[in-house]
Amino acid sequence: MTAIYPKSSTLFALLSLLSIVGVTLSVKEDYCEVCVNFLTRFVADLNDDDIKNTDIIEQRFRDKCRDSVGKDNRLCYYVGGLEESATSIVTELSKPISWRMPVIKVCEKLHKKDSQICELRYEKVIDFKTVDLKKLKVRDLKKVLDAWGESCDGCLEKSEFIKRIEELKPKHVREEL
Repeated sequence: MTAIYPKSSTLFALLSLLSIVGVTLSVKEDYCEVCVNFLTRFVADLNDDDIKNTDIIEQRFRDKCRDSVGKDNRLCYYVGGLEESATSIVTELSKPISWRMPVIKVCEKLHKKDSQICELRYEKVIDFKTVDLKKLKVRDLKKVLDAWGESCDGCLEKSEFIKRIEELKPKHVREEL
């Protein structure tokens, strides 16, 4: 005996499946953002002879980490590419790279060892030509002022932070012709 399903339930099942696939794909786009970006640049800098030797890969990684800043530096700390790193899982990085494993897969392997690696995100870059400051959170407005090395003494309301940023914008934001 075969069951006959109404067309609406089949359509609902299909739409549900598509929404799940869509959510999965959107999560993958920025998954391990810092790791994927940093390792992609790192692997691109390796020549064919270097990529075959795990010891050379590890040394080049430590060299690149020495010059890293911000979130890239934090990634290096987690992986063990810095002298002050508490632990080292650099071999978990060098072996798969020597096998020419895709960078996203290397990051997934590193994530299994240390979940913090894929939690790193780059700071949002604000385009002051198009941004509506009223739509930003106060936290983001404070970050803008901090990045400029400025403060907003006595500011309590969002509108006060916006006013201060508007006052300082000509000093810190270049208008390109």
